[in-house]
Amino acid sequence: MIIHLYGGHVMTMVKQRIHQLTVPTPFAVGDVHIYLLEGDALTLIDAGVETEEAWSVFCEQLKEIGYTPEEIEHVVLTHHHPDHMGLIDRFSRAHTLAAHPRVEPWLSRDEGFFQRYERFFEALYEQSGVPDRYKRFLKGLRKPLAYSSPGEMTHYLREGDTLPGHEKWRVIETPGHAQSHISFYHNESGELLAGDHLLEHISPNPLLEPPLKSGDKRPRPLLDYRHSLKKLKDYNLTTIYPGHGNTFTYSDTLIHSRLKKQEERAEKVRQLLLAGSMTAFEVCEQLFPKHIDSQFGLTMSETIGQLDYLQSLDLVSSSLINEQEYYYVN
Repeated sequence: MIIHLYGGHVMTMVKQRIHQLTVPTPFAVGDVHIYLLEGDALTLIDAGVETEEAWSVFCEQLKEIGYTPEEIEHVVLTHHHPDHMGLIDRFSRAHTLAAHPRVEPWLSRDEGFFQRYERFFEALYEQSGVPDRYKRFLKGLRKPLAYSSPGEMTHYLREGDTLPGHEKWRVIETPGHAQSHISFYHNESGELLAGDHLLEHISPNPLLEPPLKSGDKRPRPLLDYRHSLKKLKDYNLTTIYPGHGNTFTYSDTLIHSRLKKQEERAEKVRQLLLAGSMTAFEVCEQLFPKHIDSQFGLTMSETIGQLDYLQSLDLVSSSLINEQEYYYVN
């Protein structure tokens, strides 16, 4: 803390600091980071996964930097995935739980939303030509909730909002990996709390999701992700604090590389379709022959994302034949 005297009055300025805490997860992605922001309030950015192991590791690391869970005032989430919001109910004195509005049904455990969620994937996989043997994936759609926690949101965060207690940190909406995803930019330092939007070692999966409201169009997560990546070029970014992997220094070349690799994969899909029309599942089989069985949901999200991208460029079209959607090159 820095203390200044002005005209006989004492004014205090709390230097804003970022502490990275890292906890284990049961997921293939591995460890996840939680960030503690010091400032006018003590704030957590994300909350790990709901396991006793994660909680124990978190408390140990928090103690090492001189704090207890009871001192946390605000909890802010980058998105709704279970490895980022699992421990939210452990902070008894936190009076703020803030996130994008799209996180709310995951916090409130809205049964109607979850039923629509399941029906969305049932219909999408049927239309995508998915064989019955793969539909076991549908039975596990709610399993990740075991590693998450319900909660009551107190603040919605949208584009341009400031973080409670940290007025220099502003919200950037960065949908793609999740439709609920937001990142946090420091106006002066250029630091970015990026969640899963920008990682150094891997490109995040833009994951399929149903529309928020019944009857709305399906989100196109890969298109959203590309837009959100390009959006970062408008900011003077310096240090990136990701949800997974190493903290790193921002470079435009990383964005360029991510976009280029995605375009190369889309071209591979277009080449596959030159042999004839295919369902999304048939494309997925050829695109990910080694991973489709073990990572079915991820590979289908990636495949449909590439098809969405090709359609957006008018390079590929689709037609319904016997209630299944077939893609073909224009």
